[in-house]
Amino acid sequence: MPKKIDHEERKEKILQTALKVFAREGYRDSNLSLIATECGISRPTIYQYFKDKEQIYYYAVKLVTGRMFTKYADYAWNTTDGIIKRILTICDDIIEISTHHRGELTSLMDVMLQLKKEGTDFSDIILRRTAKLHILFKRLLRLGIKTGEVLECDVNRITHHLVILLESFCFQLAFLDAFDVEGSKELVSNYLQLLKPKQERRFIV
Repeated sequence: MPKKIDHEERKEKILQTALKVFAREGYRDSNLSLIATECGISRPTIYQYFKDKEQIYYYAVKLVTGRMFTKYADYAWNTTDGIIKRILTICDDIIEISTHHRGELTSLMDVMLQLKKEGTDFSDIILRRTAKLHILFKRLLRLGIKTGEVLECDVNRITHHLVILLESFCFQLAFLDAFDVEGSKELVSNYLQLLKPKQERRFIV
């Protein structure tokens, strides 16, 4: 009896293999034939899942961000941690994951830059993929204001600041060898302390 193929599992295997190939060979020098060989499948089989390298890139961003945001939402609404602690934990985890997958991140950024040169605008794509994070931060901040854990503030602006910081860290991780992981976490922590009532603030110096 032929073995039943789990198509989602195979699709993810192709994706993970592609990211490793991109990181090792560079996006420009990678191709679907090489990815297929390293997956142990034929090139025509890959075409059943992805039409080209660019589609693999989009799927990678969608898969990674989707999983991360599901995890963060589950944590945010199923913990007794304070509101600021929840936001800080999420930010720290994003920095840790990005650091752990630095090679793949660099490769994805490389793809972004190459496609940008070809006229592809990533602003809408990035906004769509980070929309759930924006919503989560806003909900947490509004809850914090309601409970008195967070000072009255412009929730939209604070959320925008936090996401810009995280995006900046990702770009620095991808392109700067001397990226300071702990310093970045401290920066986010100190920023969030400003949202607490004065008597509760604990700055890292």
